[in-house]
Amino acid sequence: MQEKATAFLRLLKIMDELRIQCPWDMKQTKESLRLLTIEETYELSDAILKNDLQAVKEELGDLMLHLVFYSKIGEEEKAFDVADVLHAVCDKLIRRHPHIYGDVTVDGEEDVKANWEEIKRKEKLTNGENSNNEVKSVLAGVPDAMPSLIKAYRLQEKTAQFGFEWDDIADVKAKVEEELSELDEAIRIGIHEDIEAEYGDVLFSLVNYSRYLKLDPEAALEQSNRKFKHRFQYIEEQAQLQEKDLKDMTLAEMDALWNEAKKKAVKTDRL
Repeated sequence: MQEKATAFLRLLKIMDELRIQCPWDMKQTKESLRLLTIEETYELSDAILKNDLQAVKEELGDLMLHLVFYSKIGEEEKAFDVADVLHAVCDKLIRRHPHIYGDVTVDGEEDVKANWEEIKRKEKLTNGENSNNEVKSVLAGVPDAMPSLIKAYRLQEKTAQFGFEWDDIADVKAKVEEELSELDEAIRIGIHEDIEAEYGDVLFSLVNYSRYLKLDPEAALEQSNRKFKHRFQYIEEQAQLQEKDLKDMTLAEMDALWNEAKKKAVKTDRL
């Protein structure tokens, strides 16, 4: 534990020094760091999907630096410091785990998630976020800027905590088929805005289907992205070996190479 505390204090000391001495670090603001933080988060996600533990360690370090950076800026603005941030999250974890730090009994992870959402809702009421007697949505905690695929999953996950979901996975599959049928009808009529809306409904229903299948839709789509990338790169490599230009190849020729790549079942096809 002491070694971990020493390492964290070392990072805080370096942050203090950089903020005073480095021209780049001195000029950074919360706003200027925001997009960089998003980029670092995606880099961590990529490392996790690749199961590259060395890269995971490095990207975690980069994110840790950003968290310390924001805390340092907060301290300069006399709003909060890193101790406030850490105590706040510790206090939150204790409040939201009454089955560990209190006398609440749970029966599995679903109870834990339900308790978390209910405690979070009550906290918002206590903090005056509903001071105008407005109905505070349980979905208010889902950031508007969150990527749409992940946002759809989180919206569905939150409402499910209150029983707003299908009883059977067969109903979920039927909803996907219903949305596909409505998309087909919109395509037949040909109004672009309606086609876009129905296509969105198809995606939303597929995300819900993934939830019932206990799959991460983002991870599943990324797996398909990687398979597509690998197989198309195989086509490019084979075209080069055959001294052919991709533009001169027929779809049938490329499809044959695609199937070759598929049959090889290269490990990189899997996450």
